[in-house]
Amino acid sequence: MTAQVPATEPSSPGPEIAKADRPNIAIIQGFIGSLMMLAGSFGVGWLSLASASLRSNPVIIWMRFDEPFGAVVAVLLLSTGGMLLVRSWLRLGQRMKGWGPESRPVILKAVIAWAAPLCFTLPLFSRDVFAYIAQGLVMVSGLNPYKDGYSQISNYLQIGADDLWAQSPTPYGPVFLWLEQLVVLVTNGQTEFSILLFRLIAVIGVAMCVYFVPKLAELHGINPNRALWLTAANPLFLTNFIASIHNDALMIGLALAGLYLAATKRPVAGILLVTLSIGIKPITIIFLPFIGLLWAGKNASWRRRFTYWFITAAMSLGLLWIMGLINGFGFGWVGALSTPGSVWIWYAPVGFAGMLVATLGNALGLPGWTMADVVHTIGRLASVGIVLWQMFVGEYSRLIRRLTLAFAAIVMLAPMIQSWYVVWLIPLFAVTGIRDDWQAKTLYLFVSFFMVYAISDQLDIWPYFEFSLSAARQIAAVTALGFALYLIFLDPKTKVLFRKKLTAPAPGELRH
Repeated sequence: MTAQVPATEPSSPGPEIAKADRPNIAIIQGFIGSLMMLAGSFGVGWLSLASASLRSNPVIIWMRFDEPFGAVVAVLLLSTGGMLLVRSWLRLGQRMKGWGPESRPVILKAVIAWAAPLCFTLPLFSRDVFAYIAQGLVMVSGLNPYKDGYSQISNYLQIGADDLWAQSPTPYGPVFLWLEQLVVLVTNGQTEFSILLFRLIAVIGVAMCVYFVPKLAELHGINPNRALWLTAANPLFLTNFIASIHNDALMIGLALAGLYLAATKRPVAGILLVTLSIGIKPITIIFLPFIGLLWAGKNASWRRRFTYWFITAAMSLGLLWIMGLINGFGFGWVGALSTPGSVWIWYAPVGFAGMLVATLGNALGLPGWTMADVVHTIGRLASVGIVLWQMFVGEYSRLIRRLTLAFAAIVMLAPMIQSWYVVWLIPLFAVTGIRDDWQAKTLYLFVSFFMVYAISDQLDIWPYFEFSLSAARQIAAVTALGFALYLIFLDPKTKVLFRKKLTAPAPGELRH
């Protein structure tokens, strides 16, 4: 795929960025929001039983163990700070409608200012990082993580890993297994140090996204600075990848890097990077057929397309086979992919449809949940059909957009959708064009919804308080939802973003 000429930038910045201090107001507000999330994490972020030094800290003792009032303060700080970060992101976009070259350093300043406090929070909204440590101990112990869950590690509950997955095989590929092993070897399994190293790995993934998103946007004639704001300054992106320390950050960073190299006529290097991404989480295997089409070139015959699909798959699978030989586990990760397979959630369209079918079926005396499984299977089959359609039908110039739609089908037609699954999609949509109409409004609503849900979902509350986890979640949900409703319906600055009529494309945007 040859690079397209980027759309012409406006000759001068719009009035919204005429004053240098105006974007800084949004940046400062977002920084305050991140600091509030940092402070709140000390009271309700995930804290390992093995973290003796943190548990003896006077501030953490007051917020977490002394009395319920400290926990209430922590919940309010976290929920208010998270939604203030959402508002700051929206306001920064409003203040920079020109999106000229001078906006790049402002966006980068915002990313750094908002990400910095999140680098030091206790893990928020997810306990996955503790599972990474436990799986690293499995590797160091010489066990097979595709057969032996981390329940084999005697102190896994002390580490903080979720007991729900303790006997399940890891769903991660060989690359991330080696990273888990390396972190545990370097830290000797010490929890706080391990968390910092896993967060560093996540930050590297974020940095790769920051570097490659503008480059991919330019290939499509999309304003690179607006794409960067939509992606890297996005609070859902920052909280899921940095505060929650998901390995998805490195996964998507490597995948975007590989996609860019393949799109600029360096397919072998691109396949290597995407294969490394698959070696973290195999979901990015969806990139391979589209990289094969990029390699085959424009107007390629079907014979040539199939040839390059075969070569691409052979190279990637060959590299994964070599990795399997080195670690001795082969392709054990393929069987482990079914670990979370039966999980569903109410807000996923397919999950909701399955719930309705199960409820109706049970009411009629039928096997409702067996019927729900059929609904879930139909959703998965539909997503496969959409992937095949995008592979075989469409214009060459829209290949990365076709990949985006295929990936979106895999995510949105699954019975389980996590907030970080949505974050996988944001960079791809941003670099191929999110119009400043219903498309942007949909993104704003998604970000608001998933931030509210994350804030009120996973909180680590001292179990011996009369103030229960349920009460904490209710306070968090009411605070975050109230703030979100204010942004959508009452805030004189932001409510217009959710009520826009269809408009012409923003400068540098293509219609899709």
